Amino acid sequence: MNWHISCVNSYMKLYIISNRLPVKVTKEDETFVFSRSEGGLATGLDSLQISYEKHWIGWPGICVDNEESKEEITSRLEGINFHPVFLSEIQIKNYYEGYSNSTIWPLCHYFFVYTLYRNSFWQSYQEVNQLFCDAICRVIRPGDKVWIQDYQLMLLPGMLRKVYPDLNIGYFHHIPFPSYELFRILPERAEILKGLLGADFIAFHTHDYMRHFISAVERVLRIDFKLDEAQLGNRVVRTDALPMGINYGLYHNASSRPEVQRAIDRTRKFFGNHKLILSVDRLDYSKGILHRLWGFAAFLECHPEYCGKVTLAMVIVPSRDHVDSYAELKTKIDEEIGSINGQYSTMDWTPVCYFYHGFSFEELVAMYYIADVALVTPLRDGMNLVAKEYVASKNNNPGVLILSEMAGAAIEMTDALLINPNDTEEIKQAICRALEMPEQEQLKRLQHMQKIISVQTVNKWAADFVSEWSDTCRKNEQLRKKRISAGIIGAIKMKYNQAKQRLILLDYDGTLASLKTRPENAKPTPELIATLQKLCLLYTSPSPRDTR
Repeated sequence: MNWHISCVNSYMKLYIISNRLPVKVTKEDETFVFSRSEGGLATGLDSLQISYEKHWIGWPGICVDNEESKEEITSRLEGINFHPVFLSEIQIKNYYEGYSNSTIWPLCHYFFVYTLYRNSFWQSYQEVNQLFCDAICRVIRPGDKVWIQDYQLMLLPGMLRKVYPDLNIGYFHHIPFPSYELFRILPERAEILKGLLGADFIAFHTHDYMRHFISAVERVLRIDFKLDEAQLGNRVVRTDALPMGINYGLYHNASSRPEVQRAIDRTRKFFGNHKLILSVDRLDYSKGILHRLWGFAAFLECHPEYCGKVTLAMVIVPSRDHVDSYAELKTKIDEEIGSINGQYSTMDWTPVCYFYHGFSFEELVAMYYIADVALVTPLRDGMNLVAKEYVASKNNNPGVLILSEMAGAAIEMTDALLINPNDTEEIKQAICRALEMPEQEQLKRLQHMQKIISVQTVNKWAADFVSEWSDTCRKNEQLRKKRISAGIIGAIKMKYNQAKQRLILLDYDGTLASLKTRPENAKPTPELIATLQKLCLLYTSPSPRDTR
C-alpha cells in the first residue's frame, strides 16, 4: 500500500509511540484510577509547537483480561488522545522484563555478562512490536507522522514500513548504543538493525552512539553510510545526535515557590550543618552505586577530619528489585551502607542517610538546592537528567557536580568534575576537591553549565528532532516522485517492442544477484537465467518492422 503525502493540514496527526503511556491506570475497589505521569519526555512533547494534532500510543500500565474493562479504559484514554495497547502478564514478563531489560538493556550498557538469551524473550519481543504495529495501523491516515521512542520498539519502524512504504517514521534511542564489538554478540543483531532502518530519521543522545550504530549497520548489513545518511532503494535514512534536555525553567525557578521553600527549610533542619553530598538514582547496576559508596568510604578513611562534618544522602528509587540481578545489587548496597555507618557513625552523626523510595518534586528540588555536592557517577548512561536537574536548581547558590565521563551529559557539562566511575580513588579525590573548591569557582562553573542547559532544553530537543525529521521526509517525498509509474513502464514496453535494435545494460551485484560477503558467491538463480533467455528471444525475434 502506497500513500502520497500531501501538504500538512489541521487533520494530520503526530503519533508518539512509547512502551508506556504518560498515564498510569490502576484499579482500586473495582474502579479504574488514572494518574498522569509528567516525565521529561511527556513535558517536552506536550510543549511541541507543530500543526499536527498530538496522540500517544502505548501500554497503560495495567494488565486486564476482559473486553469490557479494555473498552472502558480505551474510552477514557481516547478522550485525551491516548490509545492503549493492552499486554498480557506473560508478555510483560518476556517482552519487557525479558528481551527489553534482560537482553537489550545490559548489552547496551556494557554489562554483557548479565545479558540473557532466550527464544521466548525474542518471540515475545517480536509479538509485542507487531501488536504496536497493528494498533498504529488501525488509527493512522495519509499524511500522519509516527515518532517511535526507545529500545523496547526497535522492530516497529521496519514493520510499519512494510505495511505503509511512504509513512513518515522517526525513532529516538534514549539509551547508549554499544560499540560494534559488543553489539555483534546479539543473535538478533541483523533483525534489530533492519527494524531501525525502517525509520526515515534515527537520533541518539551523542555522536558516539550514532557512530556505533552506523558502524553496526555497515558491518552487519553491508549498507554504506555517507557521513550521516544511507540510501535504501528510493529513500534515505538519516541519523543525528540530539542531546535531550530538561524543563530548565521548572527547576531553576522552583526555589521561589512557597511549597519548595518550606521543603528547603525542612531539609536543612534535617541534615543540620553538615556538608551534604547528594546521590539520586533508580536501582540499576549501570548507575555505579556501589562504586560510589566505595569511593565515599575511601574518602572518610583518608580524610578523618571530615568525619562528623559531611553526610552522603543516597536516594535510590526502587526498580525491578524482584529480578535476581537487581535484588542481588540491592543486598550489596544495603550491606555496604551498613558497613560504612557501622564503622564511622557516632551518637550524633550518620555518614550515609539512605532513602529507598522516591521523593516528591518539591522535596527533590529542595535537596538539589541545598546539596553542596551532587555525586552522579553511572558506569554507563544514555544521558542522565539528574545532573542537569541539579545544576538547573542552583539559583545563585553554590554547589559542585561530580559527573561520570561515561554519562551522555558529560559531553555538554564539561565544567563538572569529570571522573572515571570505575576508579574509586578518583571518586575519593573528586569529593575532597569539591568540598574544598572556593565558592566563586563553584558559581562560575555552575553558570557556564546553566548557560548550556538553559538553551538545550527538552522543548528544543523535541523541536530539533521534528525539524530534522521533517527535512528528511521532504527529501524522501521528492525521491518517491521520481519513481517510475505504471504509465511510464507501459510506454517503455511499447517502445521496446517497436524498436529495431535493443541494447540492455544490467547491473549484477545487488540487482541480478543478491549481495554476498564474497562476490564470487553471487550466482544467478534459475529464475533469473530464464528471464534473460526470454529477453534474448525477444531481441533475436524479428520485430513487426523487420517482417516487412
